[in-house]
Amino acid sequence: MPEAVTTATVPERQPAGAVLLEVAALHAWYGESHILHGVDFDVRGGEVATLLGRNGAGKTTTLKSIMGMVGKRTGSITLAGTQLIGLPSNRIARLGIAICPEERGIFASLNVEENLLLPPVVREGGLGADAIFGLFPNLKERLRSQGTKLSGGEQQMLAIGRILRTGARLLMLDEPTEGLAPVIVEQIGRTIARLKAEGFTILLVEQNFHFAATVADRHYIVEHGRIVDLVPNAQLAASMDKLHEYLGV
Repeated sequence: MPEAVTTATVPERQPAGAVLLEVAALHAWYGESHILHGVDFDVRGGEVATLLGRNGAGKTTTLKSIMGMVGKRTGSITLAGTQLIGLPSNRIARLGIAICPEERGIFASLNVEENLLLPPVVREGGLGADAIFGLFPNLKERLRSQGTKLSGGEQQMLAIGRILRTGARLLMLDEPTEGLAPVIVEQIGRTIARLKAEGFTILLVEQNFHFAATVADRHYIVEHGRIVDLVPNAQLAASMDKLHEYLGV
C-alpha cells in the first residue's frame, strides 16, 4: 500500500505577514555541478516576492530545489515550519506548493481542457474551472484546441490555470512574461494582483524588473548562486542604478 500523506501540519493560509517559506544555507547540485552556494531568503504569507538576476544566476534552480527537482540539495527549506529537505516532489506538492515552469509544460497532444484537468487536486481550496475561466477567458474559448494551436500567451495562461486547480497556496512562477506581447503581460500582472488579493502567496522569477515592480512587495537579487541583496518595492526607484548593475541592463 502507498504511504499515506498528511497535510494537517500546514495550514491553508498563513496570517498575513507571517513567514510561510524560509530558505536557509541552501546548496544545490546538478550532477557534479554546484549551482547554489548558500541561498537565504523568506517569503511571507500573502505577499509576492521576486528573484531577480541575470541568466545563470541560480533563480530557476532555487525554485526547483524548493520542489525537490534537483539531484542533490542541502540546507533548510521550511514551509510553515515543515522541513522539505529530504521529501520527494510529490510530498512537497501535497503540502501546498506548485511550480509553473518557464517552458510551461503544455502537452501538445492534449486539448486545453485535458491539459487543465491533468494534474491532480492535492489539497482543498483550489480554483474551479469557472474561476479559472474568469481569470483567463481565452481558455474557455479555446477549450477544444490542441496544445500546439495555442499562442505563447494562451499557453502561459493554461500553465498558470493548471496549478491553480491543485489547491496549492504557494505558487512559484518562472519567467511568466518571457516572450509575451505587452497586452498579455498586463493580463498576467492583473492575475497576479488578483491572486494575491485572494490570499495566495507567490514567488516569482523575473528578468523584467519593470514588470516585477508592478506586482511584487520585495525583490531578492541573485548572483552566482547566492542572494546578494534585498530591495523592498517601495525603494525600487531609488535603487535603480544598483539594479541596472546587478542585472546588466
